[in-house]
Amino acid sequence: MENKNKIIESAVRTIDIETKALSGLRSQIDDNFVAVVELIARSNGRLIITGIGKSANIATKIVATFNSTGTPAIFMHASDAVHGDLGIIQKDDIVLMLSKSGNTPEIKVLIPLIKNFGNKIIGLTANNTSYLAKNADFLLYTPMEKEACPNNLAPTTSTTLQLVMGDALAVALLDYKGFNDRDFAKYHPGGSLGKRLYLRVKDLIVNSEKPVSNPHDLMKDVILEITAKRLGATAIIENDELKGIITDGDVRRLLQQTGDVAGITARDVMSDKPKTISLGALAVDALHKMQQHNISQLIVTDENGGYAGMIHLHDLLKEGII
Repeated sequence: MENKNKIIESAVRTIDIETKALSGLRSQIDDNFVAVVELIARSNGRLIITGIGKSANIATKIVATFNSTGTPAIFMHASDAVHGDLGIIQKDDIVLMLSKSGNTPEIKVLIPLIKNFGNKIIGLTANNTSYLAKNADFLLYTPMEKEACPNNLAPTTSTTLQLVMGDALAVALLDYKGFNDRDFAKYHPGGSLGKRLYLRVKDLIVNSEKPVSNPHDLMKDVILEITAKRLGATAIIENDELKGIITDGDVRRLLQQTGDVAGITARDVMSDKPKTISLGALAVDALHKMQQHNISQLIVTDENGGYAGMIHLHDLLKEGII
């Protein structure tokens, strides 16, 4: 029980220390922060983000966040920069430097070199009297009393503040530039959002079966067609014209009414106003139409209104549209 209490107390203490530090970060969202956002938004270059140690780890995550929200960013390790990686920095790029102390040897070497290139420097540090704070063109100050580490050594509070300040920058830029869900999807084409915004009906039915029956077909043959094509329905086509649809639900209702389907044709059972969707429609629109009408499949039509195939709810499920 004693060990359990110590573990809980340690975890809660860490959370409390970092929460307090984050509350203090709110006061740093001021005109200087606005100037940094506007600087990055107006830039024709990229954002080069650099750091060393744990700050470098945080920098890589911030880079990923910027890239996924429409701000081109590249990570440059501070120690590698002076051994050839400075070539990453191009004419219009802005450099964001992360350093808790702001006084590391790498930072002191890098700043004069970058200034000599003519690039703007944004310093992100917990020490507002440091070399980085005094020599950066813009300062993002992340004040803190202590690390959550009981020895006040392991970067914990400081890296949390860096991460949150990076997120605040990325989201502020996102809002400033009017970056919307469609923009987000461009950078996440493999995700569910990307699929909802870009995947079209024609992409889903390219390898699908195309069940077809004639209005004069006997229901025995219609049932065989529905079963063989495994889409839960068949389109009723006559002279290349869409006449209707028969679903497995229609078949079940027929069998509830009569056990003898001999002599009954597709025309007797079909719905003559099938719900359709075009080949070029978004897959998510197909989903909405199915939900609206409480159905599991839609007839797909080509640009001339002809029968192009059938899309089933399972196709949408398989692609993660739902």
